[in-house]
Amino acid sequence: MQYSTMGKTVKLAGLGIGIAFTIFNPITEITVAQQSLVISFPSQTEYQTSSDRMFFLGSAPPAGNVLVNGQAIQRSPAGHFAPSFSLNMGENIFIFRYQNQEKRIKVNRISRQANVPNGLAFAQGSLSPSVNIARLPGELICFSAIAPTNATVTVKLGNQNIPLSPQVKQVELPPNLAVLVDKNQPIPPTPLIKGGLNPISKYEGCAVASEAGELGFPEFQLTGNGNTVSQVGQGRISILTPADLEIAEVIVDAGVARTGPSTDNSRLTPLPKGTLATITGREGDWVRLDYGAWIKAEEVRISRGSVPPKSIIRSVSAREIPGATQVIFPLQVPVPVSVQQGDRTFTLTLYNTTAQTDIIRLDDNPLISRLDWQQVAPNQVQYTFNLKSGQQWGYQLKYEGTSLVLTLRHSPTTSSQTGKPLTGITILLDPGHGGTEPGAAGPNGYLEKDVNLSVSRLLRDQLVARGATVYMTREDDKTVSLQERMAMINSVQPAIAISIHHNSLPDNGDAFNTSGFAAFWYHPQAHSLAVFLQKYVVQKLNRPSYGVYWDNLALTRPHSAPSVLLELGFMSNPFEFEWATNPQEQSKLAATLADGITEWFKQ
Repeated sequence: MQYSTMGKTVKLAGLGIGIAFTIFNPITEITVAQQSLVISFPSQTEYQTSSDRMFFLGSAPPAGNVLVNGQAIQRSPAGHFAPSFSLNMGENIFIFRYQNQEKRIKVNRISRQANVPNGLAFAQGSLSPSVNIARLPGELICFSAIAPTNATVTVKLGNQNIPLSPQVKQVELPPNLAVLVDKNQPIPPTPLIKGGLNPISKYEGCAVASEAGELGFPEFQLTGNGNTVSQVGQGRISILTPADLEIAEVIVDAGVARTGPSTDNSRLTPLPKGTLATITGREGDWVRLDYGAWIKAEEVRISRGSVPPKSIIRSVSAREIPGATQVIFPLQVPVPVSVQQGDRTFTLTLYNTTAQTDIIRLDDNPLISRLDWQQVAPNQVQYTFNLKSGQQWGYQLKYEGTSLVLTLRHSPTTSSQTGKPLTGITILLDPGHGGTEPGAAGPNGYLEKDVNLSVSRLLRDQLVARGATVYMTREDDKTVSLQERMAMINSVQPAIAISIHHNSLPDNGDAFNTSGFAAFWYHPQAHSLAVFLQKYVVQKLNRPSYGVYWDNLALTRPHSAPSVLLELGFMSNPFEFEWATNPQEQSKLAATLADGITEWFKQ
C-alpha cells in the first residue's frame, strides 16, 4: 500500500496478523518481543511499479542472516534491513528467508511506453486533446497521437486537414520527485517499441482558426501500407467570440491559480474571493483567465458580461492595526493579483488595472520605509513596498467590497523574562499525519504518525519552558485534514509554524544509504527559518544533511506566517529509524530544535 504525502510517495506498514516485533513506542510504551520475519514494504505479496529498481523494508531478530534469493543482505544492529534490487520488465520474484521462515514477494514492472494494438491503429488513449477545449481566434490548437513509425497521420477539423509529424528526438523530463533521489536530469530520447519489434512514434501538429465557432471533434486519420483507419478524438474544439466572453468570479476564499490547466502545473498567487476576470480559454474542467492563469471551473461562478472587468486606481492609503499595517487599494471591480517577496521588498501586482494615481498617504511606519509604484504594462500596475527589515512575518489579501485590503504583519514583540527568551512568541506545531493517515512506516512497521507526535510533544514542552505560547494541530492520534491544518495557521496567526515529519523515498530510492535532516519552505519569508534550523540541527547533533528544498507543500503554503516543514530523518533507513524512535534521542532533538528556534528569533 502506498500513501502520497508532502508530494512524495511513501510506504505504509504491513501489520499482518501474527507478526510480532520489538519496538519502544514513545506514545504507548509497549514492548513486544520480536520473533518473526517482517516485511513492512511492500505490504502486499504482489506489487506493481514502473521503476527500474526498488527497495524493500523489513526486520528480523538480529542473530543470523536474512537471505534474499539465497544471498545474505546487510542489516542494522537491531536487525532491520532495506535492500534495493534492479527489476526486469515483467515479473520479478523475491524470496526472503530467515531461519525456517519465508516470505515471497512478486513485483511486476510495467512499461511507461504506450501500448499499440497489432495492425494499423493508434495507441490507446494517445489522441490529444482528450478533453473539450476552447481558444481565442488566432491561437494555436495542437494535436498529438502515437502510431506506428513511417505512417502518415493527419487530423481533419472543420474544413482543414492538419498534418502531424513524427517527433523522433523528444527529450523526456523525469517527475519532480526525481530530485529527491538525485535523478532529475533529462532522459535521452529512446525509440518507442511496439511488442519489442515494431517501432512507434509520437506525431504532433498545430493549426490556427481565425473565426469563432464550433469546430466539433477532430478526426484522426492513420495511413500505412496502402490502408487508412480513422478515429474521432474525445475533445471537442470551440473558438470563442472575443466580443462575447464569459466572466469568472472566484467563489472560494483562495482560488488556486496555476500556470496551466492541470494540477501538474505550478501554483500562482491565490486569488481572493470575489476576484473577477474574463475567461479567454477552456480545457476540460479548467478555465483560463485574462491575465494568463488557469483555475478550476468549480472555484468560480461563470456568467455573461457585456464589459470585461477592468478598473482604474487613484489614491492608496495605509493604516496601522494591532500587530500589522493594512494598505487599502480602492478599485472599481475586484481584479486578479499576484505577490512577490524579495529581500526587504514586497511587490503587489494588480492586473486589468490602469493607474490614475497622484497621491498616496503613508506615514512613518514600523514596517514600511517607502511605497513605490509603476504602470509596468497597459493594464498592469505594480506596487513595491520597501521594508525596514529583511524578515517578513506574513501577509493576507482580501476584498472588502471592491477594495483590496493588504495586511502586512509586524515583527512579533517579546517581553523577555529571565531564562524565558520566547515570552510573547506564539508558535504553531503540526505533528504530521495522524488517525487514518499513518504516513511512512519503519522496517518493523512502526508508523511515522506516532514518531511525529512524540517529538512534537517534547518540542512543545521545550518551547513552553522558554516562554512561548504553543498551539498544536493535534494532541493525540486523530485525523486532521490538510485544509484544517492550514486553516488553523491562518486562524492562530503564530509568529512561525512548523510541521514535523519523518521521511521516506520513492520506489527507486536507495533506502539503506539515504538519510538526513531536511527543511522545506515555499514563501521567501520562511527561507531564513528553514535554512537556519536545518544547519543548526545538523551541526549541533552531528546529523547527516538531506538539504533545504523549496517545495510546494500544503503546510509550507500558508502565507499568514513563516511556515516550514521539517523532515527529521528517514523512516526507511534502518539506522536512522532506530535513532528516530529512541526516546533519549528524541528528547535531545526536541531540545536542539527549541534552542535553534530561540537562536533564530534572537537574530
